[in-house]
Amino acid sequence: MKPKVTMIAWNQNDNYVVTAVNNHLLKVWNSYTGQLLHDLVGHADEVFVLETHPFDSRIMLSAGHDGNIFIWDITKGTKTKHYFNMIEGQGHGAVFDCKFSPDGQHFACTDSHGHLLIFGFGCSKPYEKIPDQMFFHTDYRPLIRDSNNYVLDEQTQQAPHLMPPPFLVDVDGNPHPTKYQRLVPGRENCADEHLIPQLGYVATSDGEVVEQVIGQQTVDQDEQGLEPSILDGMIRQLQLEQDQRTGADQESASSGPQNGEGTPRRG
Repeated sequence: MKPKVTMIAWNQNDNYVVTAVNNHLLKVWNSYTGQLLHDLVGHADEVFVLETHPFDSRIMLSAGHDGNIFIWDITKGTKTKHYFNMIEGQGHGAVFDCKFSPDGQHFACTDSHGHLLIFGFGCSKPYEKIPDQMFFHTDYRPLIRDSNNYVLDEQTQQAPHLMPPPFLVDVDGNPHPTKYQRLVPGRENCADEHLIPQLGYVATSDGEVVEQVIGQQTVDQDEQGLEPSILDGMIRQLQLEQDQRTGADQESASSGPQNGEGTPRRG
């Protein structure tokens, strides 16, 4: 097999360069002379994560598709800590990304099974206030492209970055209580009535119909006991956008779609 470099990272003071090779070795080099100092052995699959410690120039973190996370002392060429990401009943989870906290006391990793792993010193109590399963209700929603080849959310016809803050849901799409919704940036100071998501039935790609969060439920709808019509709101939104495109000049047309009254999304 021809060796190939899959990842490279400088240490904190730039004295060393660490390279990950597709033969599962990590190599530590002197950045001034190019001399090979150490071969770090431990990984059993390719490594795509190399992270240097924010202030300790001796420390480097590596993680890979084999589920292994290593903390190395690259000056000595030795392992300091090792963690294997074994998931009960599912084998190991490949580690896709890792980052140190600014103070260097913690690091967080994400894996192929959608888990966020947090390592560090001290007590884990601050992290216990959040649910085990947290997704945005807009995760995995289909995207389309408009006539200008811009990406739009298929359901709302809006550019994803212009959509209102999403709701937090579990793996089945069920919304979490309002106290968790305030953890979403942009919803910290919302009134309770603005934190109640609106549920609807959506067909999945394989034809199964499931109940999912559609948008935001308003207080008026709660008081009147009315079921909001998602389809009517989308039709009004599309009609409004068409009217804007027809009557506006080139400058206003480039400003992007606007929310129309009655849309199921928050303005």
